[in-house]
Amino acid sequence: MRKIFVSSDHAGFSLKKSVLNFLAKKKFNFTDLGPFSSNSVDYPFYAHNLAKKVKKNKKNIGILICGSGTGMSIAANKHRNIRAAQCFSVKSTKLSRLHNDANVITLGSRLISKNNALKFISVFLNTKFEGGRHLRRVKKI
Repeated sequence: MRKIFVSSDHAGFSLKKSVLNFLAKKKFNFTDLGPFSSNSVDYPFYAHNLAKKVKKNKKNIGILICGSGTGMSIAANKHRNIRAAQCFSVKSTKLSRLHNDANVITLGSRLISKNNALKFISVFLNTKFEGGRHLRRVKKI
């Protein structure tokens, strides 16, 4: 069974709350890994914690949110078998799944609207990896 793990830093906390509500309404199986307030935190802790959870099962998915999406992406991608993609459009989100088999989406709360973030998450969760020639490339990562 696929599990979705969600985390943020203080800059992404408000958007994370909206994401959690969205996932609950859609009846997805998810876990909030914190933080649980908007107090200042260090994003690498949350990215590393989420990456460890996601890589336990190939079906798991992660959603990371910080101010830009960049820091979370860099930290999560330090983990073997994590393919975190910073998404900023429907097309970049769709391609991250189709061609890269991304298993973590990172979002910049200061760069995209709440509506776009929820749209990107929906695309991410509903797009399957194409495999084929892309599998050969993903295996080289």
